[in-house]
Amino acid sequence: MSTALLLTEPEPFLERHLRSDGFEVVDEAARPDLVLLRDCTALEECRARHGDVPVIVLGDSHSDAVDRVRALERGCDDFLVRPFSYEELLARIHAVLRRTSPAPHEVRRAGAITADLATRTVAVGDIAVLLAGKEYELLLKLMTDPTRVFTKEQLLRDVWGFRSLGRTRTLDSHASRLRRKLAAAGAGHVVVNVWGVGYRLL
Repeated sequence: MSTALLLTEPEPFLERHLRSDGFEVVDEAARPDLVLLRDCTALEECRARHGDVPVIVLGDSHSDAVDRVRALERGCDDFLVRPFSYEELLARIHAVLRRTSPAPHEVRRAGAITADLATRTVAVGDIAVLLAGKEYELLLKLMTDPTRVFTKEQLLRDVWGFRSLGRTRTLDSHASRLRRKLAAAGAGHVVVNVWGVGYRLL
């Protein structure tokens, strides 16, 4: 999906190059992803019309450091003084979009199992699986390398923070509950106990 840019004043040279670089140059009726504004005094009107959209001001050649500071204080995301190179404008556009774009959810997948790290939700296909805190953390650890056998020492250290193995059934009991919950959602035979070593997911 292309990024929608709004130039508040027609600039055929910029429009042509931006389109050739894959941007969609839109008009005032559209909802832009970024606005290229000629004058920061129009910022409030721009935000009233388009919401909290990122704005780069393309200032006149007589603009100075004070103009730049005032523009940033008013809420502009960047300020570029004319004359500027198209390559610099393009770099500034990409930088502003990186700063202002929401971070995508990191989602881990292993077979039919998905774990959304931002929302801490787990599903098998379309079926949600409710996990307790350590069950969830154990699953995430196993999902980092689903076919690898993690030793009990590794899992107890990384998930529970244990420094020595000792005699504990904590890992085994959590792995058993995790296995039952995933199987009930249709994941099949997962969370495999490799006898004498540890666990793997698939």
